[in-house]
Amino acid sequence: MNSRAAAYATVFVSCLAQLIVTVDMTVLYLAVPEVTADLGASNVSMLWIVDIYGFTMAGLLVTMGNLGDRVGRRRMLVFGVVAFAVASVLTAYAPTAELLIAARALLGVGGAAILPATTSLLRAVFTTQRARTAAVGASAGFSAAGFAVGPILGGLLLNEFWWGSVFLVNVPIALLILAAAKFIPESRAPQRLRLDLASVVLSIVGMVALVYTIKSIFFVGLWQPDVLSALVVGVVTLGLFMRRQLRLPVPLIDLRLFRSREFTASVGSNLIAVFTLSAFGFIISQYFQLVREWAPLKAGLAYVPGALAAVLAGGVFAATAINRIGRGYAVALGLVLAAIGFGMLGFVQAHSPYTLVVLAQVAVGAGAGLTLTVTGDTILGTVPRDRAGGAAAISVTAYELGGALGIAIIGSVLSAMYRAQLVVPLGVPQASVEQARESLSAAVASGLPEPAASALQAAAIEAYLGGIRTSMIFSAALTVLLALVVLRFLRGVPKVIEEEPVREQDPALGT
Repeated sequence: MNSRAAAYATVFVSCLAQLIVTVDMTVLYLAVPEVTADLGASNVSMLWIVDIYGFTMAGLLVTMGNLGDRVGRRRMLVFGVVAFAVASVLTAYAPTAELLIAARALLGVGGAAILPATTSLLRAVFTTQRARTAAVGASAGFSAAGFAVGPILGGLLLNEFWWGSVFLVNVPIALLILAAAKFIPESRAPQRLRLDLASVVLSIVGMVALVYTIKSIFFVGLWQPDVLSALVVGVVTLGLFMRRQLRLPVPLIDLRLFRSREFTASVGSNLIAVFTLSAFGFIISQYFQLVREWAPLKAGLAYVPGALAAVLAGGVFAATAINRIGRGYAVALGLVLAAIGFGMLGFVQAHSPYTLVVLAQVAVGAGAGLTLTVTGDTILGTVPRDRAGGAAAISVTAYELGGALGIAIIGSVLSAMYRAQLVVPLGVPQASVEQARESLSAAVASGLPEPAASALQAAAIEAYLGGIRTSMIFSAALTVLLALVVLRFLRGVPKVIEEEPVREQDPALGT
């Protein structure tokens, strides 16, 4: 097989695969009203429709990553893409909320197989750092852009078609991936590795329980029986899982990887970077639709600058940044850029110039693309190639946890500040006051006669903007703090991390 064709196919497949999996995390945001009306979904059902995808994926990432090391990473990728395509069709035509939840769960299974496989294939195909960093950068850029592309794609499709179209678009992309995957060489661990089923069960139960707890605790409270039970189950099962990994000769996750300072710092940076990035995407989506009152198409297109910045920073500038200033300073630079973007939104008003929002998106997108590329390359470069799937699973799991934490915590801060700052005009009935305190959407749809409706909406928008500003300043401060931590732990990491000596020619590229 031609090595150049294999290299290009691997990058092409990785970018598209990362994109469709990440897009499906956010593409449903704009379709929620239509899905609710069409299927008659309750609030509880709607929460499960949105969340089950992430729950399933988080629970299976570790298992799927390790299965790829054992049975073949390309084989696992093909399985995941086929499952994703089938689930996309089932999701698009689901006649009930219950079947839609089941189809979204199958999407999560496909996503869990795809993400570690694509990342570990990059590690297997690209053997020198320069080539690997560029490939990881392109993939990470597309992954970061997926947070923005979801609303863009959703807006475009919902402007013309019904809500199921946001899932059907995955099918032709999946066919492209399957066609290109034929040119990717198979890779797996050289020795035969046994899959410990007890570890698989413990990891799935523990991760699902943990993610469920994180998503629930900030909205309904810790002391709800189901949330408290999930927390106990998650802590106990993950504790048993880690204890078992330390005793197994060939563990599902090699916890000794965390003894590496650069590995641990990179995984932590990934988690916090996605934490703030996911919250930023959620808040910007709400700002465009609820505050600026833009149509889904216009709101979706407004994300384009941030998406482009993420792709360019990850795919084009990351390798140069590593070579010029080193890994620690490159990650810190990305985090500072993101913090600048968050800080700019700390001054946003209802009618702020779109230029302000564009500059904020570009800063956040470029910072996220740079950070995720350098940390992703560092994670892959510090593990043996035969354990790339397991290491990729750890990285992607941190990514998933960061996304869940970001929306839960920053969303909770935003909601709390909204309720605290809402000053209801005189003369508004108590029932409408309680409705308005639930959310900005409820305040806008109060159904009050004029001028009371306009007065309540204006007060609610100002309170919501106050919540946005507080949330963004909090995100900026957290990101700056992480940048300082990164400088402490990654500053001494070599610019060149690779298992094989640097060569003039990379066999994967044929150059």
